[in-house]
Amino acid sequence: MRPFVHLLLAVLVAVSLSLALGACGKKSDPEPPEGSEYPRHYPDQ
Repeated sequence: MRPFVHLLLAVLVAVSLSLALGACGKKSDPEPPEGSEYPRHYPDQ
């Protein structure tokens, strides 16, 4: 009985971590806000 509980707990932790990481981030390229000077090109030295 105890090994089953440990296995179940490990699976639940793995699933919850993978769902949390999957929810992070943006799927497309980030766009700079309007009026911003990003990305800025610096002169070569």
